[in-house]
Amino acid sequence: MSRRAMLGLGVSTLAAAAMATTAIKGWTLFNGAQPLLLSARNNSAGEHFAVGYQLDGSQVFATRVAERCHDVITHPFLPMALFVGRRPSTESYLIDTRDGRLLQTLKSPAQRHFYGHAVFHKDGEWLYATENDTSDPGRGVLGVYRLEGEHLLRTGELSTHGIGPHQLLWLPDGETLAVANGGIRTEADSRVEMNLDAMDSSLVLLHRNGRLISQEQLPERMNSVRHMAVAADGTLVTGQQYMGAADDAVPLLAIKRPGQPFEHFPVAEAQRQLMNQYTASVAIHSELRLLALTAPRGNRVFIWDLDSAELRLDAPLADCAGVGAVAEGFVVSSGVGRCRLYDCRRPQIASQPLQLPAGLWDNHLRLA
Repeated sequence: MSRRAMLGLGVSTLAAAAMATTAIKGWTLFNGAQPLLLSARNNSAGEHFAVGYQLDGSQVFATRVAERCHDVITHPFLPMALFVGRRPSTESYLIDTRDGRLLQTLKSPAQRHFYGHAVFHKDGEWLYATENDTSDPGRGVLGVYRLEGEHLLRTGELSTHGIGPHQLLWLPDGETLAVANGGIRTEADSRVEMNLDAMDSSLVLLHRNGRLISQEQLPERMNSVRHMAVAADGTLVTGQQYMGAADDAVPLLAIKRPGQPFEHFPVAEAQRQLMNQYTASVAIHSELRLLALTAPRGNRVFIWDLDSAELRLDAPLADCAGVGAVAEGFVVSSGVGRCRLYDCRRPQIASQPLQLPAGLWDNHLRLA
């Protein structure tokens, strides 16, 4: 059966088949021994690429794209991923992760632009993307898209109940979305903050039908909730970017444990200062119960025990960017140096460089 015909069978049919086998007539599903690292990356000329590498350094693909991308969203069982355009992009790119073939350039509709993040539903049929309503600047929406064959088709949108939504993730039930409303108003085609004197950041939980479940805020008005990670038990951690004065002592990590309020995660003052009021990517290793964070303005990688908040690692890494969990611990990319593996299986965390291209990696990575 041809690849196009296989996609045409429909997502629901393939989902059922995927649970029963590890391969579907030539489709290699994402459960191999070595994960595929997916990320956006530039070259020295400033051209933008969607790339896939094995952790041994083998390039699987490098597909040139027109706009800079931010996060990468993998399909739950088909070898495809959406490289989401960086705010305020109007394009995202659906790519075959076996060979880098561009399946679709997904364009945002009129008076909308992407905010850099999206998620596929567990059934593989639906995708939700954070977007800005530029007719009412800053009003957050989730674009709702349906996968039909090799293309995503927009079917509607949901309110995020906030301003400037950034990352969104599923809670373990697979039906509840967590949305980080950054609280910052921006105009169309701009990254200029328009409302720092009236920011309104929040963490929202909503059902994927749009029903609001909860909305919580941190006490510091200018603390923008941006990136998140969710553990298998539903523990959710967010990383913030503080938009106030450089010398304000504001915590930049927060946690929401199941059934508990959204509150600051305890971070020692020495580590808080090293963050320089800015966090980037967040990852949780559910099996090892560890939390990792990159702070590129401070050129630091941090790892804590998720339950006790004990600091396990505070290490320098210039312009550290994406972070993702692997069996051994965490992989971290860099905008200027080597990607590194942090092996967390023993009390003393060990670090080693990976044989991946050095530098020019963008904000996030995805391990599939």
